[in-house]
Formats: sequence, C-alpha cells, structure tokens
Amino acid sequence: MMRAFCQVDVFTDVPYRGNPLAVVVDGEGLSTEDMRRFAAWTNLSETTFLLPPAAPEADYRVRIFTPTGELPFAGHPTLGTCHAWLEAGGVPREDGEITQECGAGLIRLRRTDAGLAFQAPPLLRSGPVEDELVELVSEALRIPRDDMVDVEWADNGPGWVAVLLADADSVLAVRPGPVPHDVGVVGPYPEGSPCAFELRAFTPVHGTTVEDPVTGSLNASVAQWLLRTGRATAPYVASQGAALGRAGRVHVSTGEQGEVWVGGSVVTCVSGRVVL
Repeated sequence: MMRAFCQVDVFTDVPYRGNPLAVVVDGEGLSTEDMRRFAAWTNLSETTFLLPPAAPEADYRVRIFTPTGELPFAGHPTLGTCHAWLEAGGVPREDGEITQECGAGLIRLRRTDAGLAFQAPPLLRSGPVEDELVELVSEALRIPRDDMVDVEWADNGPGWVAVLLADADSVLAVRPGPVPHDVGVVGPYPEGSPCAFELRAFTPVHGTTVEDPVTGSLNASVAQWLLRTGRATAPYVASQGAALGRAGRVHVSTGEQGEVWVGGSVVTCVSGRVVL
C-alpha cells in the first residue's frame, strides 16, 4: 500500500547541510521485518516509522532502524520524527511539550527559538575509560595519548567514548583509522566564536570507520560531561559535520531542574508516498 513518507535534514536550516533521516509517517501494520527491509533499502544512518502511541501520556510512538538493526533511542531521529509528525498535522496533548514513545521509554521534546529540542536521557555510564581502551582509541585516532586532554565514558545508549582535545582545529585535523569502539571527539573554539565546540563522531562498521554528520546522542552525552566538569556553560552552540562538508548546528541548553536539552532546526527535503 501507499504510505506517506518524507526525508528530512536535521540540525540545519539549510537543506543538505545536516544529517538526513527517512520517516515513514504511517507505519501502522508494518512488521518488524518490513521495517528492517525498508531501512536497509534507504541505506541512511536511520529510518523511522511513526505509530500510534501505546502509553496514554505519549503523543506518538516511533521505531528507529539503522540499515542493520533497531535502536531504542537516537538523537537526530527523535528531532526529525517529531518534525515530520507535526508537519503531518500532529497536535500535542500538552501546550509547549511533545512526548515521544520509543524503545528507551518516554522522551520529552519542546519547541525552542532554535527549533525542536529533546531532553537528554541520563547517562548509563560515565567516568574514566580503561587504560587499555584509551590506548586503542589513541592509536585508532592517530593522536598521541598526551594530546588527549581527557577521556571519559559518555554512554547514553550508543556507548560513546568521549575524547577532549585542546581545540577545534585539532578535532578537524583527526584522520582516523579503524576505531575499536564508538568514539566522539570534541574540542573548544576560541572564546567569542559563533560556536563553542567542534564535535566528530566515529563508529566501527565491518572493520572500517564511518563518520556521522551530526549526532544528537553524542552531543547530549558530551554536553552532560562538559557541563558537569565546568568546561562549558549553557546555553551554547556546537558545530559538527564540517569535516564532511556539512554545517550542523546543535543548540544545548539547561532547564529549571538542571536537565540538559539538545535541539536544532529540521527541514523537509523530500515529501511524497512510498509503497510499503
């Protein structure tokens, strides 16, 4: 049958400069295998399927697939799916806040001046990374251990190892080999720059390294780390994707209870129908 479908670009207000996402706006009735097959066909980092909510407090439910499997949560698919749901006529149960249901539970979103934002999920793991893994990461990134200002777990699901370098130029200069783990690299821009930090995200895939253009989950976990250690103050804007010719902008802020919010613009690039 024909189903409403769109492709959106997340963390940018300029089409084709952020991180793309495929959204099947009506996923009801599709089997898990149907979803897996279509996500493999789109071959984007993530494809999502909108469904009616099961939880009474949720506005909608989403399933998130990579070309090889399903994720309980991911950042840019959360913002992109919410954008697609609103654009398709979705009306939140509460003014000013949207509640997404996904494999990780209920995720709060809200509209901001910078676009949609999601509340960062709590870290599943933080603190120092084992020396053996640090050495492997250092070798994979081709960065001397002494050039790493700090290395910590920043695991909110994907399992990020976060590496802080001295500055943004050092981040942009990284030319990694095969990484042993999901690795995020961050470095500050000079004070007064339009962006506070540059980030890059590297993931191992079949013995090679794939770089993600703009990564919501990494920005969320790194923000919690940087804010906790006094290396950042909110609100701030992070840049990601420059090394790939993108211009992602991630807006980080904090709420009244100290919770971290991660947001940015979303634009629709493709809209139509798909046979599924």
